[in-house]
Amino acid sequence: MRAGDLVRTTRASIGCPKGSLGLVQTKLKDTGGFTGIPDAMWRIYLLQTGRQRRCLGRDLEIVP
Repeated sequence: MRAGDLVRTTRASIGCPKGSLGLVQTKLKDTGGFTGIPDAMWRIYLLQTGRQRRCLGRDLEIVP
């Protein structure tokens, strides 16, 4: 994912229901590959969904 991508959340959180749309602003942190799981799943992204939110890459999907 890159800045400017439109994404949909795949997991609900407080104030952000499942399936809500957002715009990726930046990648905040790359947590590293310490778990053996692909790094893209553990990256933290800053989304604009009406409010700014931080989400893990595993909880987002790019909208085509």
